[in-house]
Amino acid sequence: MTLACPTARHLLDRAGYLLPAPLDFVVVGLNHHTAPVEVRERAAVRAGEEEALYGHLSRHAQEVMLLATCNRTEVYLAGLQGDPVSAFEGAWGHALADHLYVYRGEAAVLHLYRVAAGLDSLVIGETQIQGQVKRAWQAARDRGVSGTLLNKVAQGALAAGKRVRFETGMSDKVVSVSSAAVELAQAALGDLHRRTALILGAGETAELTLTHLRAAGIQDVIVVNRTAERARQLAEKLGGRACAHEYLHEVLPEADVVIASSAAPHYVLHGEGVEAALAQREGREMFLIDISVPRILDPDIAAVPGAHLLNLDDLTSVVSRNLQSRRDALPHAQAILREAAADLQRWHLTREAQLSRRALAVACD
Repeated sequence: MTLACPTARHLLDRAGYLLPAPLDFVVVGLNHHTAPVEVRERAAVRAGEEEALYGHLSRHAQEVMLLATCNRTEVYLAGLQGDPVSAFEGAWGHALADHLYVYRGEAAVLHLYRVAAGLDSLVIGETQIQGQVKRAWQAARDRGVSGTLLNKVAQGALAAGKRVRFETGMSDKVVSVSSAAVELAQAALGDLHRRTALILGAGETAELTLTHLRAAGIQDVIVVNRTAERARQLAEKLGGRACAHEYLHEVLPEADVVIASSAAPHYVLHGEGVEAALAQREGREMFLIDISVPRILDPDIAAVPGAHLLNLDDLTSVVSRNLQSRRDALPHAQAILREAAADLQRWHLTREAQLSRRALAVACD
């Protein structure tokens, strides 16, 4: 039987039957697969910029979630109006189309599920991204720009990520950008027990880095942060010396390895400062790893004799050596995510059918 009173929300098939509206969900973004670090940092989210970004993006969609990490900046949109690429480029003011990906409908859902499970990370199966997705969703809810669809997708992504980790054992062996950075330091310096490490930053990634440094045997750690109190809290929590940012150049000559993990609008350490520090180290080299996005170690450091500078993109070789067991678990993990995405699609179809019946009842009354 053909339905006589279709609504504008739905389409008709050739036989005149109502078709459910497609899943109105889109992701647009860039990550370490599509853009090098010098491009990713153009779309970084700096402290204090969130409100302006959400304000711009909310003019293009009814629901918005912004996910920004050291390796990705993504915008999830429900109720999209217009072109997602234009919305993204307009928010950051840069021409980024050559590096952006856009997924729609179920493909966008599956992408977020893969992200939350750590399957799309530089370090496959890393656990930090789960909390980052949760905080991104909470930020959208706090701003009132997350509704029924985005809430359902985000909840599904978090549940799917937990299931992947529990059922596959993918995260049993701790592997992260922070641990890869520490492993690089070990490869360059050998035994770390008698070495001194300096961490620039006191946030979540800095704390994780300090944890791995401790596990690798480093006893002497200096925590430098713009806010001295935060540096003190982290140093007291995990063991180490706190140092206010203005004294960075005074303590820098002590550091065998420097790991930068902080948000700053400019470079906080330049080649000139590293060269001066090395002059006091009596021939001992310095190993520096910048895992910040945007980078906070000036690339000119690489030209300083005795200084060895690496950034996020340089971690790839270390990461690849540690991930074979996680790669072996990928088929199982991907099957879990496909099943979860199919559940979401069934929820959508059921919801659309209910909305259709209500709309038809009103239209045909």
